[in-house]
This record gives sequence, structure tokens and C-alpha cells, in this order.
Amino acid sequence: MTLRGQRAGVWGGLWLPALLWMGLLGLFAQQELWARGLGVLFPSARNPIFERETLLSLVLQHLSITVSAGFLVILIGLPLAIYATRPAGAAFRPLLESSVAIGQTFPPVAVLVLALPLFGFGSQGAVLALFLYGLLPVVRGGLEAFAALPPEVLDAAQGMGYSPAQRLWRVELPLALPVILAGIRASLVLILATATVAPLVGGGGLGTPIVAGLAVSNLGFVTEGAVAVALLALLTDWSLARLERGLTPWREATL
Repeated sequence: MTLRGQRAGVWGGLWLPALLWMGLLGLFAQQELWARGLGVLFPSARNPIFERETLLSLVLQHLSITVSAGFLVILIGLPLAIYATRPAGAAFRPLLESSVAIGQTFPPVAVLVLALPLFGFGSQGAVLALFLYGLLPVVRGGLEAFAALPPEVLDAAQGMGYSPAQRLWRVELPLALPVILAGIRASLVLILATATVAPLVGGGGLGTPIVAGLAVSNLGFVTEGAVAVALLALLTDWSLARLERGLTPWREATL
């Protein structure tokens, strides 16, 4: 099979994640089904399911916060990693590594509190906290990916007359892409799981029934949010793994 055929085959395989996402969102839309299931698990609870908002609405809020923070992480973190691996940015690399490590050292709740004076209550503070929390895997993955490139390949590209920009786009990025994508995958799953703290500043999402359930000792609320987050995290990780295969079809060709 040619590389083009393999690429088409891998990308064609993405129909299954799309189908599973539609099925999972359809499952979250079944409010009565969730109410009955949680009622069986927790018969002593007066209201086993969070009723102020539907589960599907909470899921969409959660995904919106996750996607916003993840987009900022990729938009800012990846260019920073590229710049730090260029000769002009080599001196900036230690500061960058220390900064992103500090960003993950602080608990997201602490960042949320610090963001309140700037953004007030709402999703913006949550997105900022999750952005800082998700930078480390992307930046570290980018730094490691470019540092591990074979020197002989880079020398060959330079010998062919490639400019620095041509060498980056035609040689370095394709070779570094698998490690970069692994970092993005880890970051997005981490952001999705950590986004349960967003309700502490009025950000919404699946942390809302968890926080409410803890406040009133309602295990039904907690289970509703926790199970939904777990399902989203599992499907996100698996879908990104499939997408990684689609974006790096040459790896399949070598197996």
C-alpha cells in the first residue's frame, strides 16, 4: 500500500471517534435515563440528579472551557517551544522551562482566586487557570521533540540550501510531530479533568453538580459529574490517539 493510501485509510478511520462522540452526547441528553439510574444507585437521595441544568448543558459548558484553554495552550505554548529551540531563543529556554513548571506547581484553585480581581466571576478566570496548568506538557513536549532531532538530518537539510524557515516546516516539524502531539494530548486530557474546578468562580461545567453534591452530601450529584467527566476524558484521550495516527501516517508505514 502506498503512503497516500495509508494516509487515506488512517483518516478514514476517524469516522469511529466522530460516531462515538455523537453517541456519547446523545447519552448525556437522556436526562430521564440518568435520573432513573442514579435513583437506583442512591435510593435515599430525594433528588439523585442535578436539576438546575441538564447534564448535556453542563457537558457543553465543560467542553467549551476545555477547548478554549486548550486552544490558548497550543497557540502560545508551541511557538514558545519552537522559539526556545532556535539559536536566538536558546538563552530563553531555562526561563521558559521554569515558568511553565511553576504554572503547574500552583494549584488551579489558587490561580482562580488570583484571577478573580482581573476577570471577576465567570469562565474567563477558569480558562486562564487551565491555560497555565496545561502549558507544561505542550512546552516540554515541544522542547524534547526538537532536541531529539537527528543532527545529520538537520545538516543534510542545511546542505540542500534550506532556509531556517524551510528547514523548520519541511524537516523539523514533521519529525517532531509525534512527540508534540503526545504533549498536546496529555495537556488536553489534563485540562478536561481539571476543569471541574471552574464552578468555584462561576465558570460552569461538570464540576457544578460535584461541588453542589459535596455541599449538601448528595452522592448522586457527585456521581453524575464524576462519571460524565471520566467518560469525556476516556473518549478524548482515545480520539486524540486516533487523530495522532491520522496526522503521522508515516509512522504506520514503518510498522
